Formats: sequence, C-alpha cells, structure tokens
Amino acid sequence: MYFQRIYDEKLAQAAYLIGCQKTGQAAIIDPERDVDRYIRIAEENGLRITAITETHIHADFLSGARELAEKTGAALYLSGEGGEDWKYNWLGSKNDGGFYTHTLLEDGDSFNVGNVEIRAVHTPGHTPEHLSFLVYDHGGGADDPIGIATGDFVFVGDVGRPDLLETAAGQEGTKEPAAHVLHDSLRWFDKLDDYLQVWPGHGAGSACGKALSAIPMTTVGYEKRFNGAISSSRGNADAFVKFILDGQPDPPYYFARVKQENRDGVELLGELPKPELTAPSNVASALTSGDGVFLDTRSWSAFRQSHLRSSYHTPFNKSFPTIAGSYVEPDQDVYIVIGHDQVEEAVCDLVRVGVDHIKGYILPEALEQYLNEGGDKGEVVSTTVEGLAAILREKDVTVLDVRGESEYRAGHVRGALQLAHTRLPAGTNNLPDNEPLYVHCKNGARSAVATAYLQAHGKDIIYVSGTFDDLAKAGVPIAASPKEGAVA
Repeated sequence: MYFQRIYDEKLAQAAYLIGCQKTGQAAIIDPERDVDRYIRIAEENGLRITAITETHIHADFLSGARELAEKTGAALYLSGEGGEDWKYNWLGSKNDGGFYTHTLLEDGDSFNVGNVEIRAVHTPGHTPEHLSFLVYDHGGGADDPIGIATGDFVFVGDVGRPDLLETAAGQEGTKEPAAHVLHDSLRWFDKLDDYLQVWPGHGAGSACGKALSAIPMTTVGYEKRFNGAISSSRGNADAFVKFILDGQPDPPYYFARVKQENRDGVELLGELPKPELTAPSNVASALTSGDGVFLDTRSWSAFRQSHLRSSYHTPFNKSFPTIAGSYVEPDQDVYIVIGHDQVEEAVCDLVRVGVDHIKGYILPEALEQYLNEGGDKGEVVSTTVEGLAAILREKDVTVLDVRGESEYRAGHVRGALQLAHTRLPAGTNNLPDNEPLYVHCKNGARSAVATAYLQAHGKDIIYVSGTFDDLAKAGVPIAASPKEGAVA
C-alpha cells in the first residue's frame, strides 16, 4: 500500500493519497482546489488517481473534488449521510453535461483502489454528513484496518468543533444538538483498537478546533489516553457539550461562503490564474474607482512607513489565505504586492479560499518608489498603550478589541467593543463613524491587519502599539465579563 500525507501549512489542511502499488490505482482524500500537484505526486509514484473522496463538506477551503474529477475522470465517493440541507448539489453539473461518475456512501459502505479497501463510517458531530474512512491493506494480507482517516472528527489532541453550522453558516439552534451527536460518535471511536493509526484532516493553526496539536498523526490508543475532548466524552453528555462549545475560536468570515460553494459546486479553475506584473499607478486608479482591492504582503513596519491608500495589510505568512479569504469578495479584482518568486504560492493560497480574480502584482521596490515619488499614500495613526492609558484618564473613547471572543471574555479593556479580525466584514458597518476607534489585540499583529482594513472602509482608526499585558501595566482598566461588547 502506498500512503502520502500532502499538507498545506497555511490552512493547516491534510489531504491523503492512498494507493495500491500492484495495480497502480490510487484514491485521494480531501483534496484542495489546485489539484495538479496530486496528479503529479501520483504519477511520480507510478499511480493514477481513480477515486476521489472527502470526509465532509468543508468550510475552511474550497474542495478540489470536482476539479480533480474533471481532470482525471476518476469516480467520486461522497457522503450520502446527513440532512437534506447539506447534500452535494453539483454531481449533475459536469462541464460537458451530465453527471459525474459518483457513489453516495452511507455508513459501512466501501470502495477499493486495487487491493486497498476504504470503508466509510458515519461520524457526525462536526457536520451532519461527516464520514471517517477505515483503510484496509488487503494486498499486504491484512483483514483488519491499518488506520482511519478522521477528517474533522478526531485530531491530534482535539476533536472537530460542532458549532460551525450555527456560528459560520448561520443555522440557529444547531450547535448544542450537534455537540450531543459528536459525543455519541466519540463513544464509537473509544471502542476502536488502540493500534490503529489516526490520520486527521487538520493540524495546529486550523480554526476547526480549539486545541489541535502540530503532531501530524497519532494512534487511537494515544488519543484515548491524552485527548481531553475524548476523555470528557466518557462522562455526562451535557458536561461534554459545555466543554466542547466553550472557547472555540471565532470562525473566519469566509467559512460561510466556502461551505455553501462546496455544497453547491466549486467553480472550475482549469488553469491557475496568471497575474501580470502591473504598474503601481494602475492599481491606484483601480482602488480609487472601487474596481479592485490591493493586498500588501510586506511587513507591518514597511506598511506603516508607506502604503497605497485603501490597501489591505495581508502579511505573507500562515495567516495570508485566512485574512484574504475573509476580506476579499469573490468577484473583486485583486492586486498583490509581492516578489516574483512568491507569486505562484500566493495564487495557490488565494484560489484555495475562493479568491480567483487575481489580475496583477507589484514588486515591493516598485511600490515604494511610486509612493516616494508622490503616489497616493495612506497613513497609519498610532499611539502606545501608555498613550491610551493617558487618554482614558481624561475622557472616554471607543476601544476596539480585535482578538477572539474567548480572549475577550477572559479579560478586556473596560467598555471595549469586540470584533475578531477575521470577522471584520460582518461588523464594520456597526462600528461608530464619527469618532476615532482605538484598535488593539494581544501583540499587535491582528490589530495591524484590522487597522488597514478598517481604514480602507472609511473608519477613523488609531493603532495601539504594544501588548495586551502592557495595557494593564500602563493603568488601563481591565475587566472580565460576558460578550457585552460584541459587534457581530
């Protein structure tokens, strides 16, 4: 049996290529949208992809299942479980007409790639339709499974959050029932043999749970012993529900859109976008006319020194696709400031979250020259935590905390509003217009991103430099309370 984990460090997402070396057939589990790499890896290892499957309808990245079916002709094996609201609606929308070759899997169904059997198990909770896959290497003489691909059911050190249908997709009243269902699914997991390998769909940094480990794989036995959520599931179900729902991170704004697109049909890419090298003056004109958005991937220090007015600060690190996916509307034209050697990586990052209209890019040195020669330059107004403390001693001002809700509840500036930086589009219109907003986070990175976004949308923003811990040391009054300051 051939096995390879293919990992996206920025979205903390794992796809799995599993194949039979004797027959040359392979299956891909949970592919992202830029699928040529899966085809290439399979070919390099003497395999061809004949089966495509996914554990559930994802919210954090656009699925590559449809794209891969178009390019390879492979059969689709997708979940037939769950309610009517979350069925796959695109299986009859093949590009040349007709239906994709597909099978809807229910609990206990299986399919084969050569001598490898992949058996579906319905493990709802994270989503109603969620499947996990037990993998059997019959070619190696085994009648018992070697491992289980758990998707967003069980992670290393955590389990998949059951609240996203409510908090991201807007289906009110679903998170508590889903948490109860997750409890029942975990009771099934607890009965599996300890030796089984566990191949999860995400690692540390994913917003699909609250305590994911950076360890890539685990075993059932290890998770039984050390996974706090699984341990909690052995007790009272109501106590588990409270445990699993408490402290989940705010879902990025783009999750709702991606979830719906994955259900209804991801637009086919064909080829990846190829942005052209663009003059800064052309981008400035597009921003002025409202025809585009500009993603400035330079450091915050460079952005503060000079940036194109109305541009977004989207640092080119692990947060890049999450921030861009949350801030850019899918039909907007996008321009990026980035180096030649990073363009392809940036394009892949963007299409994975549904940002496709990538028209051009600007080199950092060209942008800086343009701004130094009188280009339309924006300005960042800032103060220190000591400066904010002095202002608050004199008068009341509006403070905006762009950390997550659970961080806010643990302690926040007294009277501060709260709106997570990845959810700004959901609440920007509810923020005051006729007064400055003092924006802060834990260490300055999230508030930097938020400052640029809010300025681009016409808000009067003052960036507060320094850490949250420094606020208390400077004498800023700190409170701990429920979500009284939530904006959205």
